[in-house]
Amino acid sequence: MQWINRIRQVKILLVVAAVLLSVASLVVSHFLVRDLKREELLKMNLWAEAMRSLNEKPDSVDVSLEFAVMNGNNTIPVVVVDRDGAVRDFRNLTFHKPTAADSTAYLMRRVDSMRDAGRVIRINLSDSDYMDVLYSDSLLLRRLALWPYVQLGVVLIFVVVAIFALLSSKKAEQNKVWVGLSKETAHQLGTPISSLMAWQEVLRETYPDDELLPEMGKDVMRLQRIAERFSKIGSQPELKPENLNEVCEQVTTYISRRASNRVSLSLLLPPHPIIAQMCAPLFEWVVENLCKNAIDAMDGQGAITLRAAEEDNCFSVEVSDTGKGIPKKNFKTVFVPGFTTKKRGWGLGLSLAKRIIEEYHNGRIYVKNSELGQGTTFRIELRKH
Repeated sequence: MQWINRIRQVKILLVVAAVLLSVASLVVSHFLVRDLKREELLKMNLWAEAMRSLNEKPDSVDVSLEFAVMNGNNTIPVVVVDRDGAVRDFRNLTFHKPTAADSTAYLMRRVDSMRDAGRVIRINLSDSDYMDVLYSDSLLLRRLALWPYVQLGVVLIFVVVAIFALLSSKKAEQNKVWVGLSKETAHQLGTPISSLMAWQEVLRETYPDDELLPEMGKDVMRLQRIAERFSKIGSQPELKPENLNEVCEQVTTYISRRASNRVSLSLLLPPHPIIAQMCAPLFEWVVENLCKNAIDAMDGQGAITLRAAEEDNCFSVEVSDTGKGIPKKNFKTVFVPGFTTKKRGWGLGLSLAKRIIEEYHNGRIYVKNSELGQGTTFRIELRKH
């Protein structure tokens, strides 16, 4: 649980850092764009004044200064139109159409867009004559305005990759823990189970008519089955065609012998066999775990219903109980390692069940529905191959 909290904290820190970097970039870019717009406006006012002076001065007067100011604009797109709307001059516009008609149409569209944006400086030539200088943002200004959004995208990609790497690292570490723990558990169980089997044979020879020996044999076989399950978790289990009905019947028989008389267990199966690809010992373990959790949720009193069915696209198993229910916010959290509502428990049962179903069987396990005080239904789905 501590590792999970640490992962969650790191993800939150990454998201907060990304937001702060993005906001800072947007604020700084906003001020830069605003200052650059002011500078370009001053340049265009100066350019329009040079244009007015050039039109007012007689031919004999030196106009080199005006030409220097006008030729100094190499970045800001500008169009000069007279009072009739005819284009008198333009600069820094790129034409993508080769024909004159297309170029003229493109130029007039730019004029209309500049005028709609309010980028107009009027030059009064006389009481009845004037020219309009229309301009738009330079390429540098447009790129600068887009740059913070590019930065935002890069930061978001970095955060997503970092979180993905973090989760992959956590999953790889969990896999190592699962495999190591399972193999070690199977290994540790092997020696005492072998010893118990040997002592069982000695007792059979000494007390051949003892009625307790068959029950002891069943418990030893149970231990063998548990060891087999752990050994299969430690490696990739082989999936074989198995009768899902028989697996559910075995679980029902096992749970009914160990549950109190106050727990009723119902098994609903179709009349025909359901043959699905599975590792029977591990799948049986998952269903047993769900049934045991159901008994705990009901405090040892209530009803459990186990259903199996063959649907159009999958085989399904549902375990329903009449227990205390699960809050909707915890529908996914219950499968997180370490999460438990019991006073005693490791919180590994459902996470192990999720691993067995989703990673080994390529299926799904989830909380189908739950109501507080009414009960819960867990659903397992296995794909049809």
